[in-house]
Amino acid sequence: MPDQSLIDAERAKPVPPQGHFIDGAWGPASDGGTRPVISPIDGRPFATIAEGTAEDVDCAVAAARAAFEDGRWSGLAPAARKRVLHRFADLVERNALELAVLGVRDNGTEIGMAIRAEPGSCAGTLRFYAEAADKIGGEIAPSSPDILALVHREPVGVVGAIVPWNFPLMIAAWKIAPALAAGNTVVLKPSETASLTVLRLAELGAEAGLPPGVLNVVSGSGSVVGEAMGLHMDIDVLAFTGSGATGRRLLDYAARSNMKRCYLELGGKSPNVVFADAPDLEEAARVTAHGIFRNSGQVCIAGSRLIVERSIHADFTRRVAEIAAAMRVGDPLDADTQIGAVHSEAQLSANLRFVETARAEGGEVLTGGDRILAETGGYYMAPAVVDNVAPTAALFRNEVFGPVLSVTPFDTVDQAIALANGTDFGLAGAVWT
Repeated sequence: MPDQSLIDAERAKPVPPQGHFIDGAWGPASDGGTRPVISPIDGRPFATIAEGTAEDVDCAVAAARAAFEDGRWSGLAPAARKRVLHRFADLVERNALELAVLGVRDNGTEIGMAIRAEPGSCAGTLRFYAEAADKIGGEIAPSSPDILALVHREPVGVVGAIVPWNFPLMIAAWKIAPALAAGNTVVLKPSETASLTVLRLAELGAEAGLPPGVLNVVSGSGSVVGEAMGLHMDIDVLAFTGSGATGRRLLDYAARSNMKRCYLELGGKSPNVVFADAPDLEEAARVTAHGIFRNSGQVCIAGSRLIVERSIHADFTRRVAEIAAAMRVGDPLDADTQIGAVHSEAQLSANLRFVETARAEGGEVLTGGDRILAETGGYYMAPAVVDNVAPTAALFRNEVFGPVLSVTPFDTVDQAIALANGTDFGLAGAVWT
């Protein structure tokens, strides 16, 4: 963890107005539109970004198509692309503190998690796919002696990528690194409420040696920029992480346009199943609390459903609630903070409604569930543990994306399995036994 004085110095730096990054250059939205960037730390604006239009998407896709077709990137030897991606990772690591602090100001993740999960993970992903660039080849398919069948892998073309606000750098790297390693060009849309680090990432990519047009970033709303990407006839593949509702819309847009392939990673409601014979119940309780409450529960694989054997249910749940109540919620740029800010006022309101609905449906709130630190102007919530949540309750079945843990007891292994699988979501799971 960097020294607090270095974090504070980085926090104090002004952020100039941000445009789109298209064809290797910065530029405004086609109509000059901008959007304020509101920090969840104090609820105040501290920057502006371009409010993208469909015309901006057209420009970015045209730049990406031209860069792909002329071979300035796709035509490079894989080893050459590998060297650029390694330089890209070097620059992310060199600028890790700047990127982490900028991201925390934008989305509220506690700095300890942000440094590891954002620039740290981003650089690691770039390096992984850099090494894959010259190691994944074609093959000779089995055939009769008089036939030679070759499998030749080629880049697909222009990849559209849409990433969420909770871990924008990490998830952007998951999408752009394999696309770039294979020789594709990219049009990337960050969340309109967490764009700053992704825009800076594009600049670092150019500094590393990505040719103009290879990595383009267009900021703006999902209803405009995201829809234009989904419907665009010259985007060949679309990769998206976000909500199920938006994922369904993107599939519809793909069907209505060029039948582009869509790769979707949607929500989660992950079960954390604890049996009485778990060898270390204290460790299980600690990991349970941290697995749902870090980053204010804004993690797609968060263990948001605790399913615990009835013989230990009361004691184990009490211990998880004690750990939750002791976790320090506050300024995410304070190195001692364990739980930072909820990303937005709208997300905070949605979280609080889930807790109220859980109460109305018979759940018992053992700790938390309220807005705190309102005097700061920021969006903070005390982590909530809600006991005896029925399998039919909204809190059991629906993704909250906030610091709210539902607890449901079970009696048998079969019942535990049924409860774990008892939602429309998948994505992750844990078993302690």
